[in-house]
Amino acid sequence: MSGTVTAVSSNGEYSFTKPNRESIVLLAGLGVEGDVHAGVTVKHRSRVKRDPTVLNLRQVHLMHEELFAEVGEAGFEVAAGDLGENITTSGVDLLGLPVGTLLRIGSEAVVEVTGLRNPCAQIDNFQDGLLKKLVFRDEEGKIVRKAGVMSVVLMGGEVRPGDTITVELPAEPHRPLDMV
Repeated sequence: MSGTVTAVSSNGEYSFTKPNRESIVLLAGLGVEGDVHAGVTVKHRSRVKRDPTVLNLRQVHLMHEELFAEVGEAGFEVAAGDLGENITTSGVDLLGLPVGTLLRIGSEAVVEVTGLRNPCAQIDNFQDGLLKKLVFRDEEGKIVRKAGVMSVVLMGGEVRPGDTITVELPAEPHRPLDMV
């Protein structure tokens, strides 16, 4: 399975959206160079309040571009970086990947998928009602989260729009993604 990077985004300040860039640099064990969420330990404000010593399993946020068309059908306008992701993808079923999947991005970078992003109320501040499209209960009552996946950087490197993403599944049995 493979796909493509359609956009890259980063922000050195806390804000909900992240501006698109020509490229970003992934740093092994840290995340996106210059991004507010880069670091060995948690950087998301709510998580820092709980315990600032917890390992950062949310170094790089990836979101599938296909989601933008899906929520667009419901009247929402969402573009790359709008929901705070670092890497926007096309052609990879991010939400269907198991924990531990490796994503080889471009010629050097490798990230390991750690779990699902848990969408928060800030999404409704961005566009009222959007949160209900990104987190909801299915017919069986299970919570569905569609706001992308989180990962850690195993091998650093520059990432640009147009880079190829190659998916390497972990050994079985596969563990389904849960929020991190």
